[in-house]
Amino acid sequence: MTDQPPPLHLEPLRQRAAATPERTALVDRTKWASEDDDRWTYRALDAAVEEVAVRLDDRLPDNPPSRRIGLAVSPGTPFVATLFAALRLGWTVAPLDPGLPDRELAIRVDRLDPALVVCDRDSEASCLATDRPVASVGEPHDGTVPRLLPRVIERTHHSAGGQHSVTIGENESTSGGDRAALILFTSGTTGRPKAVQLTLSNLFASAVGSAFRLRVDPDGRWLGCLPVHHMGGLAPVFRSVWYGTTLVLSGSFDADGTREEIRSQSITGVSLVPTQLKRLLDAGWTPSEHLHSVLLGGAPAGESLLSRALDAGVPVYPTYGLTETASQVATARPADVREHPDIVGQPLLWTQVTILDDGEPVGFGERGEVVVDGPTVTPGYIDDDTTAAAFGEYGLHTGDLGVVDADGRLRILGRIDDVINTGGELVAPAEVVAVLESHPHIAEATVVSLDDPEWGKRVAALVVLADAEDSSDNPVNVETIREYSRGRLSDYKLPKTVVTTERLPRTDSGTIDREAVATEIERRKNRS
Repeated sequence: MTDQPPPLHLEPLRQRAAATPERTALVDRTKWASEDDDRWTYRALDAAVEEVAVRLDDRLPDNPPSRRIGLAVSPGTPFVATLFAALRLGWTVAPLDPGLPDRELAIRVDRLDPALVVCDRDSEASCLATDRPVASVGEPHDGTVPRLLPRVIERTHHSAGGQHSVTIGENESTSGGDRAALILFTSGTTGRPKAVQLTLSNLFASAVGSAFRLRVDPDGRWLGCLPVHHMGGLAPVFRSVWYGTTLVLSGSFDADGTREEIRSQSITGVSLVPTQLKRLLDAGWTPSEHLHSVLLGGAPAGESLLSRALDAGVPVYPTYGLTETASQVATARPADVREHPDIVGQPLLWTQVTILDDGEPVGFGERGEVVVDGPTVTPGYIDDDTTAAAFGEYGLHTGDLGVVDADGRLRILGRIDDVINTGGELVAPAEVVAVLESHPHIAEATVVSLDDPEWGKRVAALVVLADAEDSSDNPVNVETIREYSRGRLSDYKLPKTVVTTERLPRTDSGTIDREAVATEIERRKNRS
């Protein structure tokens, strides 16, 4: 009896290269590209990954402290090649933000305890400061740092490459889909970022569910402009391989540049956070006929932005997802957005969402904590105590407050920890934000709690004014906003403090940095 090949999701690139070798896998338009762009077929990319795997195998210790590799490399072919090479060897990869300050990078590396940290020229000094073995994907500054990638990655991108044999890790097998392939750190908008483990099975199930919801075209071209150390930027790297589609990596977002990339590269899909979509629309963007999917996540979009997008012909798919669920949990289609702008759609295939109140499931229309289960859900964090606290009878406790309607559509009301208890009344910030963002002179808003000597906590809002400047005839201040909101909100939900700003503080994944918001409100309030 011959050995059976591993399931498709366990060797995604090798299997894809065998099935569609001449399809374009990757178009690299980042700083790593040797010309305007580097184009890789699946055959060429697979051969390059095999070459990198040989070099990587030579650099890995025989008795490592863990089978983990930190990858602090900016988006581009070197990142993709190193990622798939490490996975091919049976190692777990932890993508790290190459722009982190030395101290923050060192904290993450200490928690990972990796056998090797892979850097690029920009992150080399920070990685060396972690006192771990380091290898570079580029020409290193320090002569003691070995160069991991062959120069073929930079310059010769259509070569078939040589055939090599690499040592596969003992934890790689046909059941290897259940081992940790990735470790990703959450955004950490409050407190210590969590280190999430994800398996190839998690990623594969997410890719399949997303394909059905977005109706992926085999000739699709997805633009990667989000950070690859977050799930939103990393998911397309895997999904494009399983789909056999093309990933166009731009490396970063810029309103004018991204608009041109979408047009010139005939992009069919892109992931954006609401702030990026707003900047595109502010720049006068009209999507091309090729574009059929704008996956919008990372933060609530708001009715005003969604309406603008639909009016401009943007095929917007609002989504709710988590690092812990390998991206999407629920996603709404454009046809549903106009009628239900406050929902994020039904759960994806195989994903179960339960709303709990005091540990018990509630009925349709009742609010409670969003709990998620299914094959996309992480097996746990790298910390056992964190894992034990996060899981229960119905699955992963997200810490998000939500409600499901009779048709299974999910609405997210914010974080449970963000719910404001003001004089014994509970306020979900998302409900207040929705009203504020419907104000004609408010473009964006966020709501947090501040200490209040009378009520314990007070509702406070940080708002960004729309392009139409407020005037003496219609000033935007706490009184006019309270007057506008009265009748739309109960009195106890009305903001008692309103501060304007030029831009809401966000993390690089697009989520609101709530601690920074509270600090800015206090600072600006005290100055006014």
